[in-house]
Amino acid sequence: MKVLLDTHTFLWWITDNPELSSRAREIIEAGDTETFLSAASGWEIAIKSRLGRLKLPADPQSFMAEQLRINAIQVLPIQMTHALHVATLPDHHRDPFDRMLVAQSQLERLPILTGDPLIAQYAVTVIW
Repeated sequence: MKVLLDTHTFLWWITDNPELSSRAREIIEAGDTETFLSAASGWEIAIKSRLGRLKLPADPQSFMAEQLRINAIQVLPIQMTHALHVATLPDHHRDPFDRMLVAQSQLERLPILTGDPLIAQYAVTVIW
């Protein structure tokens, strides 16, 4: 199975946060799961770190590289088609990072592991 992690799902996974659903945890832990994290999530983490809204144990570049490596998570780059697809989405969600994840999920046909109820309003497969 291939899945796209929402930013909070990624952060909860790497910190073993109990708010991560048991279903999401099972999928991430499954040996046959290909786990993806959008470059938009890296961007969001970097911005929140810079603004002091997210404390990281290292600079964002080192932190992300290490976490992606040790958790075998693949980066999903932002393509022009993803960026342009955002304009076609209904306005259920105002967060530009989440809108990008929805666009990527739709175009790449990846289910999203997220607890965000607004993402579930889009034509995407949400697993939580």
